[in-house]
Amino acid sequence: MTNFRKDLEQRLKNPAFKAEYEELEAEFAILQALIDARKNLGLTQQELARRTHINQADISKIEKGNSNPSLNTLKKLAKGMNMRLQIKFVPIED
Repeated sequence: MTNFRKDLEQRLKNPAFKAEYEELEAEFAILQALIDARKNLGLTQQELARRTHINQADISKIEKGNSNPSLNTLKKLAKGMNMRLQIKFVPIED
């Protein structure tokens, strides 16, 4: 187990930290999915920008979590990677 995982497990024992972490979990998952998909295709941000007509700087902001992309933007990014966007609702685990 990595030091990050050990530290995270420790911090998640704090109810306030856990609540904040869970609040942001969906955003982190979206960002990571975008980064993973782009990299798995071997695309740079610049190449994805050309395909989607979204500024590279805006893609960078999205990937860093400094921007809140609209559903439309996420769909454009997916299309630019020849993918479709899929959103799921899953039960909350206790």
